[in-house]
Amino acid sequence: MCGIIAYIGSRTAEPLLLEGLKRLEYRGYDSAGVAILDGDSLQVARAVGRIIELEDRLGEIGGMGGTLGIGHTRWATHGGVTEANCHPHRDDANGIAVVHNGIIENYAALRTYLVGKGHAFSSETDTEVLAMLIGELYEGDLEESVKAALREVTGAYAIAVICAREPDTLVVARKGSPLMVGVGNGEYVVGSDASAIIAHTTQAFPLDDYNVVRITREGFRTSTIDDAPVTPQVMQLEFDLEQIELGAFSHFMLKEIFEQPKVLRTTLRGRIDHNEGRVVLGGLTSFAKELVKARRFILTAQGTALHAAMIGEYLLEDLAKISAEVEYGSEFRYRNPIIEDRTVVVGVSQSGETADTLCALIEAKDRGAMSLGVVNVVGSTMARETDAGVYLRVGPEIGVASTKAFTGQVTVLTMLALYMARRRFMSPDVCARCLKQLDAIPDKIERVLESDGHVREVTERYVGRDNWLFLGRGYNYPTALEGALKLKEISYIHAEGMPAAEMKHGPIALIDEGMPVVFIANQGRQYNKVLSNIAETRSRGGHVIAVATEGDTEITKVAQEVLYIPECEEYLSPLLAVVPLQLMAFHAAVLRGHDVDKPRNLAKSVTVE
Repeated sequence: MCGIIAYIGSRTAEPLLLEGLKRLEYRGYDSAGVAILDGDSLQVARAVGRIIELEDRLGEIGGMGGTLGIGHTRWATHGGVTEANCHPHRDDANGIAVVHNGIIENYAALRTYLVGKGHAFSSETDTEVLAMLIGELYEGDLEESVKAALREVTGAYAIAVICAREPDTLVVARKGSPLMVGVGNGEYVVGSDASAIIAHTTQAFPLDDYNVVRITREGFRTSTIDDAPVTPQVMQLEFDLEQIELGAFSHFMLKEIFEQPKVLRTTLRGRIDHNEGRVVLGGLTSFAKELVKARRFILTAQGTALHAAMIGEYLLEDLAKISAEVEYGSEFRYRNPIIEDRTVVVGVSQSGETADTLCALIEAKDRGAMSLGVVNVVGSTMARETDAGVYLRVGPEIGVASTKAFTGQVTVLTMLALYMARRRFMSPDVCARCLKQLDAIPDKIERVLESDGHVREVTERYVGRDNWLFLGRGYNYPTALEGALKLKEISYIHAEGMPAAEMKHGPIALIDEGMPVVFIANQGRQYNKVLSNIAETRSRGGHVIAVATEGDTEITKVAQEVLYIPECEEYLSPLLAVVPLQLMAFHAAVLRGHDVDKPRNLAKSVTVE
C-alpha cells in the first residue's frame, strides 16, 4: 500500500527515483510524485495515474537536477485521486517536503490547530498536515522538528523528509508501516521494501517502530523519537534483481505461478530429514519443548494468507492431533479473545507487515501466548516481533494477487504440522512417508502447469459470465475460497467460495442456466458427496468445471469441463488443486483486458487497518 523511495548521494536523483517508483508499482497506487533538492532549490512534480504520467510531467519541465530527493506512489485514503492530494506535500514556509505511508489518526485536530496558527492547506490529506506540523516546529534542525512532530502524532507512518534549508540532509522515520535504508558506497537509498533498492545495494537495515534516521552523504545516525540512540543491524538482502524482472513472461502473476515448483523446492530444501523421518525448522529450535506442550493453536491472517491458515487448521488437527482455529486478524484484536495457558498464535503473512495480523499477534502476546510468524520477507516487522517463526523462501512476489506465497504458506504449515506430529506421537516411518509425498509436490505442480493451454480454453468458454461459484469440501473448502478470491481480485468477476454442502442451504438459489460452478472434486474421503453436489448443480442448469484426480473417468460423466491434477494424499491436494484455479483467474483477467499485476483498488501489502 503506497510506496516510498528516497535517495542521497552523488548521482542525479531523478532517474533513480523514477526507477524505484516503477519497482514499487506492484504495491498499488493511483498517483505519483517526486521532490528533489538542487542546492537550496526545492522542485516538486506530481501526477495522477501511472508513473508514465509523472515522467511526462518531468519531461515537460525539462527534468530536475539534484542528488537528494524523495518519491512516492499514493493509494488514496484521505482525499480523492487528484493532483492536489498527490505526494510529496510541502509546508508553507521552510521548503519542507514529505512523503508518507500510513494514516495520521488525529490529523483533524492537528489541522485545526495549524489553521489557528495561520497555515493554509491546499489538499485534503493527512500528510499535508504532517508537513505543516514539521514546518511549524522547525527551528533550524530538520531531525529535531520531525521528532517533535511525531511525538504529537497518533497513527501509523513511514516518512521521508527533506528541507531546502538543509540541502544535505534526509530524515526518515517509521511506526507501523515498513521502511528500510539501503547502505551503498557514499550513497543511501531508502525504500518501502527491498525491491526499490536492490538495484543499487544489497546492504540494508529495516527501521523499527519509533525509529528516526538522519542521513547525510557522510553517514547516518539512528535514534528514537525521544532521542534514545539506536544501533541498527545492517543485513544482506536475500534476492537479486533478476527475481523482480519479468524475463520471458508477459505478467508477474504468470511468472510467479510458473515459479512455484522451483520456489517450493527452495522452501523444502534443508528442512526434510528423510533418514530420521523428521522436519528440521531452525527458527523453532529454541522453542521446541514449549511447542510440544502446546494445547491450542490460533492461526491469524487476512486475505489469501487466511485461506492458507484455514488449510493449516486442518493440517494441525489431522496430522498433529492438536486443537486449532483460524481468526481474521482484524476481528481478533477487537474481541475479548480467550488466550489460555499453552496457546500458540501463528501469524501468516507474505509481507510480514499486514497491519491487522500484526495487531492480532501483539494482542495475543500481551495476553500470554507464544507467537510464531509464517512470513516471506526477511527482517519484516512480523519476523522481528514474533517469538519464533519460519520463512517461506519463495522470493519476492510482485503480482498483487498472491500465488507462490500461498503455496509457500501451505507448504510451511504442512511442515509445521508434521514437525508437531513427529514430536508428539508420529513414528519416524510414518513421518518419512509423509515427507516423501510432500517432497514430490513440486514435480506434480510442474505436471499441472503443462495443462495451461487447456485451462485457457476452458476459461475462454465461460469468461463472459459475471457470477461464478467455487465449491469444495474438507481440505479443499479453503482452496475454493482462494479460487474465488483470485477470480474476483484480477478479473472483477463476482465469485463466491463456500463448502460444497453449504450450497443447498441457500446459495443454490443463485444457480441458473449456464452458470459456471467450479468444484474441487479430487478423490478423497468426501468424493462421493461432492459428486452428489455436482448432480444438484447440474439439475439446476449450472455448468460444472471440475478439478479432479488424474485417471478419474467417472467425473467426465457429470462435469462439462475437467481440469486434472496428479494423484496425491488428500492433505496435500490444495497445493495442486489451487494451480489450475490460479491459471483460470489469470486467463480470465487477460481475456477481459484487465491489468493483471495492478488490479484496481488493491494494494499488495495492507499496512493500515
